[in-house]
Amino acid sequence: MLETQKPLPIYTSNGEAGAIFVKPYIFNLAGEWIGWVDADNNVLSVHGHFVGKLSADRRIVRKREWGYGRERKTPPPAPPTIRPPTHFPFAPTLPELPTYLVDVLIEHPELMPSVDFGDLRDDMD
Repeated sequence: MLETQKPLPIYTSNGEAGAIFVKPYIFNLAGEWIGWVDADNNVLSVHGHFVGKLSADRRIVRKREWGYGRERKTPPPAPPTIRPPTHFPFAPTLPELPTYLVDVLIEHPELMPSVDFGDLRDDMD
């Protein structure tokens, strides 16, 4: 399934590729699964926690002032590891984010750890 889809870069506000999107999965630049996008463009971590929204210009954004009342979702089955592209196209000119939004990949990358990392993963007990 993933081999037939073209990997798309998710950009950061400074124009760099920060992650890779292969619908519905998100991978870091090393090819490790770090999240997924649901039908409402919500971005969730591999541990099922809400991270933000995937914007139309392919950035992961969230409100600066955020309440943590969202319910955790069950992650989909883990995808196979991907081989990330060696280079990405230049980012389009990205508009400045409104002051109430932050770029998650720049300001809160810890919200999107790989499966075996992260403070919000389940205890192993």
